[in-house]
Amino acid sequence: MNSGVKEYSKNIQKAITALQKGEMILLFDLEGREAETDFTIAANAVTPEAVRWMRKDAGGLMCVALDPAVCEQLGLPFIADIMRDATQCNTSLEKIVEKGGDLKYDSRSSFSIWVNHRDTRTGIPDNDRALTINKLGEIVDRTLNGEKVHFGSEFRTPGHVATLRAAKGLVHARMGQTELSIALAKIAGITPAMVVCEMLDDQNGRALAKGDAKHYGEDHNLVFVEGEEVVEAYDIWLSSQ
Repeated sequence: MNSGVKEYSKNIQKAITALQKGEMILLFDLEGREAETDFTIAANAVTPEAVRWMRKDAGGLMCVALDPAVCEQLGLPFIADIMRDATQCNTSLEKIVEKGGDLKYDSRSSFSIWVNHRDTRTGIPDNDRALTINKLGEIVDRTLNGEKVHFGSEFRTPGHVATLRAAKGLVHARMGQTELSIALAKIAGITPAMVVCEMLDDQNGRALAKGDAKHYGEDHNLVFVEGEEVVEAYDIWLSSQ
């Protein structure tokens, strides 16, 4: 942990400790944006039980957010860019590929490709998804340690785990759970590969209200962190580097 940790809020310090222990936290982005709370956990810490927990109690899409520099080294593109290139062969795609103004909550999505690890069978059961997620964490570690790795030798696409490519500049460029979770990973000094999964309301199918998400966190002893807290802590972390 870096020397600037003494300046973080008590809540951020609790989140850092939880993430370093491989525990789940709850991460809210921003009112007026998606206004969603995500289950958030380090990819390296995910187990089949954690996948089951997210699947049953969160209910949203399980994704793995990845460090932008690692994505560059591994050659992981934004899926929208792949689709734009594909329009050269299939012009019907031009009308459906994401473009500026399509999203109500941001200027662009962070989706990269969907993958399964090659050691999985179908890729969708809890144990298969946990394996794919763990291996994504491992390949990020290996890349950051200077190892030359070939992504395609371990993963295939299409698959059942969505990868997210964090924006360069992280929360200073975009305020999604993708960037917020990677910023938290950097603050906590853990591998910048983070699983995020939106909490949905069982009654109306919409994003779970922030108040209800907070109550869930209290009932399950999970730290609840807001995006603005993460930005403040990330700026402190940057100043200490």
